[in-house]
Amino acid sequence: MSIYREYDIRGIFEEELNEETITRLGYALADEMRPYGEYVAVGYDARSHSPILFEYLTAGLNAGGMKVLGMGMVPTPVNYFCNYQEFDGVTACGSVMITGSHNPSEYNGFKITINKLPFFGESIYALGRTIDILPFPLKTPRDVIEIDALSRYKAYMIKEFSHLRGMKEKIVYDCGNGVAGLGLVDIFSALELDTFGIYVDPDGTFPNHHPDPSEEHNLHDIKKVLAQRGDIAFAYDGDSDRIAVLTHKNNIKGDMMALLFALKMKNPIVIGEVKCSQVMYDTLRERGATAVMYKTGHSNLKVKMKELHADLACEVSGHVFFADRYFGYDDAIYATFRMLELIHDGIDLDSEIAKLPKVFSTEEIKVKTTEHEKFPLIDKLKELLKNPPADFPAIREIIEVDGVRVIFDKGWGLVRASNTTPVLVTRFESTEEAQAVRYENALNALIQEAQNQLKV
Repeated sequence: MSIYREYDIRGIFEEELNEETITRLGYALADEMRPYGEYVAVGYDARSHSPILFEYLTAGLNAGGMKVLGMGMVPTPVNYFCNYQEFDGVTACGSVMITGSHNPSEYNGFKITINKLPFFGESIYALGRTIDILPFPLKTPRDVIEIDALSRYKAYMIKEFSHLRGMKEKIVYDCGNGVAGLGLVDIFSALELDTFGIYVDPDGTFPNHHPDPSEEHNLHDIKKVLAQRGDIAFAYDGDSDRIAVLTHKNNIKGDMMALLFALKMKNPIVIGEVKCSQVMYDTLRERGATAVMYKTGHSNLKVKMKELHADLACEVSGHVFFADRYFGYDDAIYATFRMLELIHDGIDLDSEIAKLPKVFSTEEIKVKTTEHEKFPLIDKLKELLKNPPADFPAIREIIEVDGVRVIFDKGWGLVRASNTTPVLVTRFESTEEAQAVRYENALNALIQEAQNQLKV
C-alpha cells in the first residue's frame, strides 16, 4: 500500500512498480473509467523504465476492456490536455501520465485523471486495496492507437500566444533534462523568440542536477546563464507541471506569480494553499479579488477550482493552474507564456514585487518523522496549541485547513504533514525577521514536545 499516495501512485521501478502490480493497476483502473467511455490517453516521461511501465499498464487496461490512446513521451500538461481534445473522432474519458516527477531516477509513478477530474485521495487508497485481491488479468490482444498529442498541444500554444511573436527580451531556460523541452523548443522557435536553453534533452538519469526548481541549489546553473545572457529565466521540474521564474533581482515563487498573473484579470477568484504568503491573500483582497486558502496538493486545488469556478490557483512550489483562458490544470509551459505575456504588455515584474509589503519568509523546512507518526503529530500539536507554554507568542487565530497555520500578531507559522513523504513541512513568515525566527523556534519546540508525548 505504500505506493498509493494522496495525489498519485509512486514507487521504485521493479521493487514496487513491477509487471504484476502495474498490470493489475491497469485492470482496476479500467473498472473506474469504463462508465465514462472506452478510450484512455496514456503518456510517459523521460525515465528509462517509463516505456516498460506503459506496456504493463496498457496490458491491464486492455484486459479490462479499455482502448489506449498512446502519446509516447510527453510533458504531463500534454497528458492533461488530451482530456479536452478529440482525435479522429475519438475522445478520451480519462488519462494516465507515467511520471516520477521530481523524484530520483529509480522512482516512477502515475498521475490519473478520470472524466476531467483528478483521481486521488481515498479513491487511490481504495484502488490499492482492490488491487491486492485481484487475480492477475488474462492477456488480451494489444489495443493501442498512437496519437500525436504533442503536435496538437504545440499548435494550440503557438496560436494562443501568436501575439508574442518576435518579442525582443532574451529568454533563458533550464529543462533539467526532463520533458519540458519537448514542447518549449518548437513553440519558442515558431514564435521567433530569442531563447537559450540548458539541459534541454530528456534524460531520465538527470545527469546535471535534480529536476526540482523549488530547491534553490538546483537553480545554480540557470542563474549563471541569466546573469551572462538573459533578461528572464525559467526552470522546470521533471514532468513540466512546475515552474520557477527568475529575474536579475527575484526568484518569483508560486504565490507571487499568482499576484502577477491576477493583474490582468478582473476581480478574479484565486485559490492558494496554506504555505502561501499572507501578502498574496491580503493584496488580492485589496485589489477586489476573492482569495481562498485551501489544502496543498495539485489534485486538491484542481477540484476546488472547479467547485468555486476559480480563475487561478497556485502553490508556492511552482504549480500554477489557469482556468482563465485555459482548462484549469497546472501547466508550467503555459505559465511560461502567460508570464512572457505580462512582460509583453509592459508589466515590470521586479517593480510590481517591490511595491508589495516587505516580509521575511523561510523556505519550506522539513522535519523528519515516520509515515505512522506524521498525522498523529499534527493532532497532538493542535492539542498543545489549545494551552501553549507561557512564553509562546500570542496566538490570534488557528487555521486548520491543512495541518495548522498559526496566525500571530506579526506573521504566521505553518506545520502540516506531507501527503507524499514521511516529514512535517513547516514555513514561517513575519514583517520582522526576528519575529519570524521567534515563531519558528516556538513551533519547533512544540513539535518536539508533541514527539516526546507520542513516544511515552
